[in-house]
Amino acid sequence: MIVKHNIFKTDGRLFSKKDFGPDFKWGVSTAAFQTEGSPAAGGKGLSIWDNFSTKKGKIFKNQSAEVACDFYNRYEEDIDLLKSMNIPNFRFSLSWSRIIPTGSGSVNQKGLDFYNKIISKCLENGIEPWITLYHWDLPQALEDKGGWTNREILNWFGDYVKICAETFGDRVKNWIVLNEPMVFTGVGYFLGIHAPGRRRLKNFIPAMHHATLCQAEGGRILRKHVENANIGTTFSCSSIEPFRNSQKDRKAAIRVDALINRLFIEPALGMGYPLDELPFLKKLNKYYRPEDDELVKFDFDFIGIQNYTREIIKHSWLVPYLQAKNITATKRKVPVTTMKWEVYPEGIYKMLHKFGAYKNIKKLYVTENGAAFPDTYENGKVHDRERLDFLKEYLKQVLKAKNDGVNVQGYFVWSFTDNFEWAEGYYPRFGLVYIDYETQKRIIKSSGKWFQNFLSKSAIFSVLK
Repeated sequence: MIVKHNIFKTDGRLFSKKDFGPDFKWGVSTAAFQTEGSPAAGGKGLSIWDNFSTKKGKIFKNQSAEVACDFYNRYEEDIDLLKSMNIPNFRFSLSWSRIIPTGSGSVNQKGLDFYNKIISKCLENGIEPWITLYHWDLPQALEDKGGWTNREILNWFGDYVKICAETFGDRVKNWIVLNEPMVFTGVGYFLGIHAPGRRRLKNFIPAMHHATLCQAEGGRILRKHVENANIGTTFSCSSIEPFRNSQKDRKAAIRVDALINRLFIEPALGMGYPLDELPFLKKLNKYYRPEDDELVKFDFDFIGIQNYTREIIKHSWLVPYLQAKNITATKRKVPVTTMKWEVYPEGIYKMLHKFGAYKNIKKLYVTENGAAFPDTYENGKVHDRERLDFLKEYLKQVLKAKNDGVNVQGYFVWSFTDNFEWAEGYYPRFGLVYIDYETQKRIIKSSGKWFQNFLSKSAIFSVLK
């Protein structure tokens, strides 16, 4: 059958990769802990996730990431696969504890060598590396000293960033300082669902502030040590809407929006924390120093937004601090992914407009977007129609925002391969590439083949078998 394989419709009109412009960045994203495995290989130290995963009941079916996708041993194969899929940009993170096993002090040369090999392999294959410095896997030795709640982390993180910048900055120009600070501080230091498993506001407040400071400090260090660097940071974001058109629900939605979408970006832009909407942040006074007014600021070259769903918010006196609760997607009986997240493509359009409205943001990339669905491997193939449709519908909204004038310049799928999805273990599959975890065989899913064809430089007609 002859089909047009790299174009699709929006508002009744066919469009293709070309509609996004010749300089639009296309890629995929991954993270070290979720893919590498080999937690003790090559002199690596333990991270908080290595430790957290050993605690019974913390991970789905008590699974671990000791092997994960075995990217530590299979990186060459995977980068060759990236090339075969026409993917020109690869976002991956560095493991802090693989580079500095105890978090500060002696550097592990074998760790640096490992990432040098990945970078070289990417460049040899014409793939641009995008490095995320911190994707949630804090060295356990630093957590033992207080982790993100200890202001000394500004020095620990600064030393780590400097080492990475000096080692890889001659070949890597695209840098992301933090991945989703709201998630790793909120879920890890307030709710305790993620590593390191701490709870309560007394942990969240200092962790949040120190992450904000490190976000800016990391940018300053990269600017100093990497010539012509393209420096950004990423935020998880969701469209927040009131359940009812009532004053209480609208105000509840505003509070949740301030927490989820504004808490980390606005200090970096020089706007300060949203104290009016979140009065509990006044507890920051205990940790805030006069010089922090300037230290939280940094003029990023780009902001990465990471959108998967939306939240519908209802007022609730019973919920501390926010007086708001989420009305789940399952309760609202709307389409959901394996993660029970609502499929809501318009959300990414709204988030691009929301972040694009900040006057000091130079450009935006979608650094993560994707979905987990119950994939089935049959007869050597994985037909994931739901994910394919998800990607098409979200890309329509990205293009719509771009055509509106929002300065969005790239789109990265989460994720390249299936991987270890934190507390959910291996149950949710987000990849364009299926991983058979028993054999470590890689199988490109239908969505991956579609993305491969969409990114192709060949003619727009192809014969599919």
